[in-house]
Amino acid sequence: MNVIPYATQSINEDDIAAVQEVLSSGWLTQGPAGPRFEEAFAQAHGVAHAVAVCNATAGLHIACLALGAGPGKTVWTSPNSFVASANCALYCGADVDFVDIDPLTRNMSVAALQAKLEQAERHGSLPTVVIPVHFSGLPCDLLPMRALADRYGFKLLEDASHGVGASYEGQPIGSRYADASVFSFHPVKIITTGEGGMVTTQDPAIARRLQLLRSHGITRETSEMQQPDTGAWHYEQHSLGFNYRLTDIQSALGYSQLQRLDSFQAARERLADRYDQLLAGLPLKLPARAPSASATAQSSWHLYVVEVVPSPGVADRATVFARLREAGIGVNMHYEPIPLQPYYRGLGFRPGQFPVAEAYAAQALSIPLYPSLTDEQQDYVVAALKKALQA
Repeated sequence: MNVIPYATQSINEDDIAAVQEVLSSGWLTQGPAGPRFEEAFAQAHGVAHAVAVCNATAGLHIACLALGAGPGKTVWTSPNSFVASANCALYCGADVDFVDIDPLTRNMSVAALQAKLEQAERHGSLPTVVIPVHFSGLPCDLLPMRALADRYGFKLLEDASHGVGASYEGQPIGSRYADASVFSFHPVKIITTGEGGMVTTQDPAIARRLQLLRSHGITRETSEMQQPDTGAWHYEQHSLGFNYRLTDIQSALGYSQLQRLDSFQAARERLADRYDQLLAGLPLKLPARAPSASATAQSSWHLYVVEVVPSPGVADRATVFARLREAGIGVNMHYEPIPLQPYYRGLGFRPGQFPVAEAYAAQALSIPLYPSLTDEQQDYVVAALKKALQA
């Protein structure tokens, strides 16, 4: 049986040629392909600085460090995300906490964030960094989040791992509102480098800090030297950094993929619109189209997630999931709430603390969505889903 995956990469001959060119160039890493990819990504997202890294988790890690996370500090994020959105804070020695989600958008709730900030201010425990997650590619409501960041003095770090190509209030994600934004290039994401990520920022000081942290904290810039220059070989380590660099091979693939971002986006939007039409009237909650009633946005449509609405004659989510898998449809679930993972329960989190995220997770299904998904395959997914929903 041919399985229809929930997501997959789109590789063409241009991508293959781009990688082959690098393989013959003599520069497999730390060559010209990396800066070219960074410049093109920054331009596409309307931002001054883009710093490529080996994966989005690494990007979240060094972005947290660059924004001041560390021992004695606290980072807040969404419980509805991959564990990396919280793990990055712990890598820095910071504490982590969560803000419950909005039941319609599945993103961090602005109302819950404001209430938690008011309580934290009374107790002298405000966060240093808040990481909203653009779940499935739908932007969070960034304008009120930026206002809260300015009021309460925390840094805003977008986890835009799902959000390459998404926009909010007519501007690309990563260009405004946040202090820094992190994107993912994993194969199931909008564009891919195999593994890889990017951190964007408008702040040159943050960008330079990120550049140092991704490469062992080492500089070769004459203007930054603290000791006498001993020759052309001279370099200095100024901080404890990491080896988080993206190779030229990966950067070449990413640059090639980026040239098709508009066509990828258009295909995803068309398929999402078609799902909305085909699934209308079923006992399903479909994805939201805007982060709030007052904001406009365009999702990148990394995922198309439905929620089974429990009712008489409707099968439970576990049964629907199993039936779809049996039908050769690689349905998935995004995500188990982070605070309910055994590791995080060991840190003191318990069921019931984030009820909206838990209620969502109990009914969620990610169904196939990617640019090469055909109408015939989509029709098959919808027909199988209709059948699977029957009790």
